[in-house]
Amino acid sequence: MNLARRTMNAPALAAVYERVWRPTVFYLATGRTTAADRRFAVESLHLDRSRRVLDIACGPGNFTHFLSEHVPADGYVTGIDYSPPMLARARADNAGPRAGYVRGDARYLPFADETFDAVCCFGALYLIPDPLVAAREMIRVLAPGGRIAITTSHRPDNPVGELTRLTAGVSGLRMFGGRTFPDLFARAGLVDIDQSVHRFFQYVTATRPAEGTAGREAHPPAKSGV
Repeated sequence: MNLARRTMNAPALAAVYERVWRPTVFYLATGRTTAADRRFAVESLHLDRSRRVLDIACGPGNFTHFLSEHVPADGYVTGIDYSPPMLARARADNAGPRAGYVRGDARYLPFADETFDAVCCFGALYLIPDPLVAAREMIRVLAPGGRIAITTSHRPDNPVGELTRLTAGVSGLRMFGGRTFPDLFARAGLVDIDQSVHRFFQYVTATRPAEGTAGREAHPPAKSGV
């Protein structure tokens, strides 16, 4: 297990992750606040009509619990994470009538095909071994008409991006090019693919076509943000 993954499995980090670690690190990486990211989640996942939601690499569950407050009255959000300390914190602090947690590997999701109306993974794919396998698993469990949303690392296609990739790789973090996930989603038949870039992060969303709807490939240009 590399340094980055060992850090995420540390009980001490689970205790301060949402209060200190995540807001600080993500603001430096994206220039965006937690509030802005939460608005992105609600809007991009169409939570007002998503009754079954999966939050992959949910950590201590703060985001999962927030999502559960925006699904319909009969909706439910499942958080899944590989780290026992993170899940212990999630169950202690962020369980509720519309939020629950399971331990599992993002590369082998313990759910049937087309189970969820919305699937998300915010700020974790760069830590997961075989991240493209994990992304395909997200698509597998997404129901027709459902929404998928990710936020993950981004490196520009220039010398600075290459330096960033090499530096991050020392600790086990992956830096993804701008076409990695839009192209993967398009090949899988997803549509309405949208991407925006904020500093060292990319935000990518897409829809799985409803049954009987012909898919179309989409290759949007990346939109930069501050």
